[in-house]
Amino acid sequence: MFKNLSYKNFLILFAAGVINAIGITMFLAPVNLYDTGFSGTAMLVSQMAGNDWSFSVCLILINIPFFLYGYKKLGGAFTLYSICAVVTYAVSAYVISMLVDVTTTSPFAGSDLLLCAIFGGIISGIGSGLTIRYGGAIDGVEVMAVIFAKKLGLTVGTFVMIYNVILYVIAGCIFQSWILPLYSIITYGAAIKTVDFIVEGLDKVKSAMIVTTKADEISGQLSEIFGHGVTHIDAMGYYSGKEQKIIYFVVNRFQVVKLKNIVTSIDPDAFVTISEVSSAFGKSIGD
Repeated sequence: MFKNLSYKNFLILFAAGVINAIGITMFLAPVNLYDTGFSGTAMLVSQMAGNDWSFSVCLILINIPFFLYGYKKLGGAFTLYSICAVVTYAVSAYVISMLVDVTTTSPFAGSDLLLCAIFGGIISGIGSGLTIRYGGAIDGVEVMAVIFAKKLGLTVGTFVMIYNVILYVIAGCIFQSWILPLYSIITYGAAIKTVDFIVEGLDKVKSAMIVTTKADEISGQLSEIFGHGVTHIDAMGYYSGKEQKIIYFVVNRFQVVKLKNIVTSIDPDAFVTISEVSSAFGKSIGD
């Protein structure tokens, strides 16, 4: 069950928890902005409870039960990695709040809400992205999304977005102000883009499907210029009844224009679709 656990992953998850804590305690919490998911919920609960419940305690009490609940569906390694990240996050947040005065203003951005929203989102997004990339999650709302989104007819991303919108609306209603919830939406946007960057990287892979009658000529040029394999898929036109080839080819985003130019120069009538691929690994297809 735990045979695939990695010490390297634990070290990176520890670092991710510390990074997440820096983003929250030094940028968001001092100016009462809200993080996303259960982290944002813990911030709201601790604000309402005053000194009775610290953010770190709320964070653990809200998150851990959901990671344990998702144990059977998501696996033991994921659960252990996630609990490690959350506990590190909570303890780091507590230690930082004890060592640094973060009660009223950010040590780096003062009381500037925009700077706190952007940099708090980016830094917490780095922590969340590293956690996801190395086998865990730092927020139990993602576990909720995996378990319940499909049953509700939603995607995981939509489920998380709806949760955050509800969280910000509740915060606005409780404190009778929409300024902080609106700035928190900026935090959410910065965080989600940063997570995408950390998990998928800057150079996202794209796949091209090329329907053409000149598959050999196009494939030869693609293979020669880009230096990797090409895959052919047999196809037939519905109306014409003619046999055709579909070329499947993977490029990065900087190579898309060159690919289009190669295809149109050989077969101006070719039909091309280009889609984003979340990840690609293994030996080049068609080598």
